[in-house]
Amino acid sequence: MKPTLLIIALLLVCSCQETLEERCAREAKEYSEKHCPAPIAPNVTIDSMSFDVPSHTLTYSYTLSGAADDTAVVRRNDPKGQMLQYLKNATAMKPYKDAGYNFRYIYYSTKNKGQKIYEATFQEKDYR
Repeated sequence: MKPTLLIIALLLVCSCQETLEERCAREAKEYSEKHCPAPIAPNVTIDSMSFDVPSHTLTYSYTLSGAADDTAVVRRNDPKGQMLQYLKNATAMKPYKDAGYNFRYIYYSTKNKGQKIYEATFQEKDYR
């Protein structure tokens, strides 16, 4: 193969691949469309996942119900510490952690019609 054709072929192959940002946005959207809303624990439902390309932030939105739908209960259970420990140990998140992405978790109330109960955002400095 001539060098010119090889370069053109290589450029075509490279241009068809999606970036990590595009992949993250696509996967978050696909997950939300296929699996959300879905119960993930007693009284906890994941509503959606999204990825904001400019800020490199992967956002998880949840709704709490029943006994978990109480700000005092949420704060007593150290949600930030638990989420951070999960994030540090999550091998599925490795490509996104390696890229230094931010991870945002938002919890909403069922009984108070979507009122935000808790929110935490983790940056690279937090989970490294």
